[in-house]
Amino acid sequence: MLSLRASIDNLDAALVHLLAERFRCTRAVGALKARMDLPPADPGREKIQIARLRDLASESGLDPEFAEKFLALIIDEVIHHHLHAREEPQA
Repeated sequence: MLSLRASIDNLDAALVHLLAERFRCTRAVGALKARMDLPPADPGREKIQIARLRDLASESGLDPEFAEKFLALIIDEVIHHHLHAREEPQA
């Protein structure tokens, strides 16, 4: 059990680091969108990403519904970051 829990802990740490890197990238996108006066949300891209992640989830043996919910949570946070970027002074 201890080795399984250690593996889970390592995977959790990897997920956190991956999410942090993803948000660094999306914050840069948010800054660009703010400078270009583009809307914070991109429903077309979101739809494509949801379909792509659902397919990846199915291929990986993960519940596609769960993958979609997880991505929705991430997208909500990204949009929050993009809205915040619009409020910051632009360089």
